[in-house]
Amino acid sequence: MLHYALVFLVVAIIAAVLGFGGIAGAAAGIAKILFIVFLILAVISFLRRNS
Repeated sequence: MLHYALVFLVVAIIAAVLGFGGIAGAAAGIAKILFIVFLILAVISFLRRNS
């Protein structure tokens, strides 16, 4: 999950540098959502492992 978030972040940065604002914004939004999902799953996994 974190891997895909980083991939979309790189795509967003490259698209922004090349001037594709719409694609960059969409990719950044997807990266943000994937990172939040990763954090939630990581916390749940951590709590379940230690209880």
